[in-house]
Amino acid sequence: MDKHIIQELIDRYTTVSFQVHKKAESLIKGQIGDDLTNDQHYVLRYISQSGECTSSELADAFEVNKSAITAIINRMADKGLIKRTRDENDRRVVYLTLTEEGKTLYHNCQEKIQFLVESIITQFEESEIRNFINTFEKLAGILANKENLPIGKPTNAKTKA
Repeated sequence: MDKHIIQELIDRYTTVSFQVHKKAESLIKGQIGDDLTNDQHYVLRYISQSGECTSSELADAFEVNKSAITAIINRMADKGLIKRTRDENDRRVVYLTLTEEGKTLYHNCQEKIQFLVESIITQFEESEIRNFINTFEKLAGILANKENLPIGKPTNAKTKA
């Protein structure tokens, strides 16, 4: 591909990625209100889907330092949204689960976000949104593979995701 075309595509990607990310975060924040930060919502979502997890799992999943996750967990535990339970066999391991209040808040937020996302994706044809999601999933796979490989000079060869 021509270098000018590549640069144009990079510029377009960077611009639209920033716009979409910022606007989506803002719209989600508008739905969850002042009860949670977006990061706290994502933590609730992760724990809800996994049933229980450790803070190390969360740090790995969100690709942040354990201290950043600890700060989020502490605030959420103080709000009564997360419960800590020590492993009976290894007291060093602490499992995180949602309290009833945490489950209720998460469920209420999810309903609002579901409505928001539905109002957006129904503006596309089903084939458009499926193609978009397939492409986005492919991008996620490529990005996941990139973190395991050194980034060197770009090649013209396409990589399978």
